[in-house]
Amino acid sequence: MFIIDDILLAPIKGLMGIFKKIQELAEEEMEGTPEKLKRELLELQMLFETDQINEEEYSKKEKNVLERLNALQKEAKGR
Repeated sequence: MFIIDDILLAPIKGLMGIFKKIQELAEEEMEGTPEKLKRELLELQMLFETDQINEEEYSKKEKNVLERLNALQKEAKGR
């Protein structure tokens, strides 16, 4: 009986695994990784230095990225 259950539930278990992986990737994309956030800071600095964004815009975006980076670092220390 358990073999039949396993066979019938295999597609559902497979889909759940896929959905879980998608969720993990989405969370990582939303939060970012420290390396990604550091690259983002470098990109912002380049945009500012090449006058593609103004100082106000740079400051806002830099503050946002630094807050996310600090949150990730605090979360990593908490683990």
